[in-house]
Amino acid sequence: MICAAVERCAGIDVGKQWLSVCIMIGPLNGEPRTERRRFGVNVAELEKLRNWLVSEGVTHVVMESTGSYWKPIFNVLEDSVKVYLANPYEVKNRKGHKTDDKDGWWLAHLLRHAMIYPSFIPPRRIRELRDLTRRRTRLNGVGTAEKNRVQKMLEDANVKLGNVLSDVFGASGQCMLEALLKGEAPPPEQIAQLARGRAKKKIPEIIASLEGHQMSEHHRKMIHYSLTHMRFVEEQIADIDSEIAAKIQEAGLVQQWENLQTVPGVRERSAANILAETGADMSQFPSQRQISSWAGVCPGNNRSAGRNRSNRPTGGNPWLRGTLTECAWAAASKKDCFLKQKFWRLTTKSGGKKTSALVAVAHTILQLSYEVLRSGQPFRERQLPPLSPEHKERLIRHHVRRLGKLGVRVHSHRTTSASKSRPTKRASQAVENK
Repeated sequence: MICAAVERCAGIDVGKQWLSVCIMIGPLNGEPRTERRRFGVNVAELEKLRNWLVSEGVTHVVMESTGSYWKPIFNVLEDSVKVYLANPYEVKNRKGHKTDDKDGWWLAHLLRHAMIYPSFIPPRRIRELRDLTRRRTRLNGVGTAEKNRVQKMLEDANVKLGNVLSDVFGASGQCMLEALLKGEAPPPEQIAQLARGRAKKKIPEIIASLEGHQMSEHHRKMIHYSLTHMRFVEEQIADIDSEIAAKIQEAGLVQQWENLQTVPGVRERSAANILAETGADMSQFPSQRQISSWAGVCPGNNRSAGRNRSNRPTGGNPWLRGTLTECAWAAASKKDCFLKQKFWRLTTKSGGKKTSALVAVAHTILQLSYEVLRSGQPFRERQLPPLSPEHKERLIRHHVRRLGKLGVRVHSHRTTSASKSRPTKRASQAVENK
């Protein structure tokens, strides 16, 4: 028998128009008393719910994270009782035994026996910052979608600039696009002269990609609609960036924001996204393992009958995971960074597959961010320990052997005391044989 842990608790089955509430009150070593009621979802009904829970002495309340319907309830109950938000997948009731009233009772039963892992709900200021950062991410996706629409219109008009220029929306591409959108477009030779920088080397290819194009007035209007929308999105993103900076200043998170930017691959926007998702108080996550599992960047744990059935990462927080993935790409291309070395080492081991290596680097970035936020100190670049003489000799033997297999003759000169005491006889033989 599972022992009870909460004497006075309640379960709320959340719906769009109705709430089915079940309270469960009683001593931990006895049978609890249950009572069920239904409430509406407007503010007056939610206040009645709160007054009823307070009058019954309820201390803990649990509900499923059903879309955004739980938020009005949380806003009313937040200051009166401790509210738990449960993952619907983890508290699913039995098939054939599912009604609104039974779901409320089942939630209260699980909470009473401490069988629910509550979701992380950050403070209000962090939630407001999260709304801003998530909207900015959505707007970035909208801008990318509009760029794809422009590219499709160019393809429909037999304009092949995308095959020549690495970025149609770069400095050269935008100038050429503006020239094409004029009522009477200049000849391809004249448009190609608008190339800038390294694009000037591609002028013959640009001319070939523009010759015989069929840009019509319809194409120009459709591209104009997309460009106008893109300008609006860019202006709104700039406003949101200013609002995010002000919100970080208001919440007193400037120091944490700056410290996060010292982590390899993390910059201003990424640091704001990480703060918005995790908050600055790392006491919510007891260890690096918990926050890594919550973010979905660590291997899954699915073992049965002595076998690992799957080690795929869990879904986790998709917003945080996307940000960490972008940071991992940035760290993998940074010079003289240990994360770059880790990325390519894991990529080589996996046969050229970059997905698993990218998740591993994202996992490391999250661990570093956790330590930065927990300690309140900026990140310090790791210094590799000096190689011992034995390690140097082992590396020399390895590389000499590899070069010998490739038919390269190597003549090494020993200058260290370790090399004098331990001559590389095997390596010398391998070279001489070649």
